[in-house]
Amino acid sequence: MSNSIHSDRQQTVRVGSRRFELSPFHDCWANEHTVMGVYAGRYYSVYNGEDVTDTYWALRRKAVLYDVPERPVEISGPDAVAFLERVFARRIASLKEGRGRYAIACTPAGGVFMDGILFRLAPDRFWYVQPDGALETWLHAHSGGFDLTISDPHSRVLQIQGPTSFDIMHAASGGTIDETMGYFHSGFFEIDGQEVYVSRTGWTGELGFEIYTLGDATDCPRLWHHLLKSGEAHGMMVGSISSMEIRRLEAGILDNGTDFDLFMTPSEAGLDDFVDMDKDDFIGRNALLESRSGTRIYGVKCAKTTPVYHGEIMDEKNSVARITAGAWSPYLECGIGYARFHAAGNWAGRNLQMRTTQDEMVACEIVELPFYDRDKRIPRGLDKTIP
Repeated sequence: MSNSIHSDRQQTVRVGSRRFELSPFHDCWANEHTVMGVYAGRYYSVYNGEDVTDTYWALRRKAVLYDVPERPVEISGPDAVAFLERVFARRIASLKEGRGRYAIACTPAGGVFMDGILFRLAPDRFWYVQPDGALETWLHAHSGGFDLTISDPHSRVLQIQGPTSFDIMHAASGGTIDETMGYFHSGFFEIDGQEVYVSRTGWTGELGFEIYTLGDATDCPRLWHHLLKSGEAHGMMVGSISSMEIRRLEAGILDNGTDFDLFMTPSEAGLDDFVDMDKDDFIGRNALLESRSGTRIYGVKCAKTTPVYHGEIMDEKNSVARITAGAWSPYLECGIGYARFHAAGNWAGRNLQMRTTQDEMVACEIVELPFYDRDKRIPRGLDKTIP
């Protein structure tokens, strides 16, 4: 079972809805068992009464439909490219229309402020799909001198993830979406007569798609029910974040604000590959040039128990790390999680001790991330082996 801020069903309180956005799909999946969280100012389903292990296996073997809270922000105008090159550590000008790219934004001190996927919808129009955090405020604060517009497209995001997702999207789109749509490709498509934006991406490490609504132009309940109908023949289930959380941990996908924060450099978060230091300039570049930090985030495996959120990792009598997220992996048949070490170092391969909620010490192994499928052959559609 998952054990992180995204799947905690115990530490709950009643919260009013006035300041947070209820999903237009809410009535399609909510029930008396639903436990909700708030992310990016939006409610999402932490748990919906489902058997999480069954839903996990549906994700691995067939497909699962998720209503997720990520929030797209639009950046458009003549200076959009120049502005994005300044804000993000990843090269932007080379991003083709109809493509997405993982990109991180750094603070002036070199910390990771934000991570997400940037899509190029048109030559001077982009959507950045952000996780939690004050992205719009940050963008406005750095937009002086640029001719552009930063706006909210009021888009909600659905994910269909799993090995049968191609078949489901092919059926839902009347055949216009098929296996020729490459990994991180995107575009506008009609689904049941409604235009939506679709990308071949996800937060699970499985083959999958994300579907972006177009504000008030989208009839969300109609879209939801059409997708359900399209998925019937392909074993699709509806899931909460709990099953997605297990799979994203296996896949080594990090969560901004939970696994890393703005006081960690890309190197400490294991994100060096997504920083283009040969760019002329971007926020945080000078600080990163002077930084000599190494990796602080590793995987942790426990044979007998699930790593507990904020649990302590000990090297003999010394506290060396904290758990940022944990889950029981049905596939690996062990507890897994992320350990954020207090100091960078080559921790992989070490056998350490983890403190449990009962204040007992259990053995754990520190490993490189991800736990498997290092080359992302599953989401790329190259490995079609079903466990």
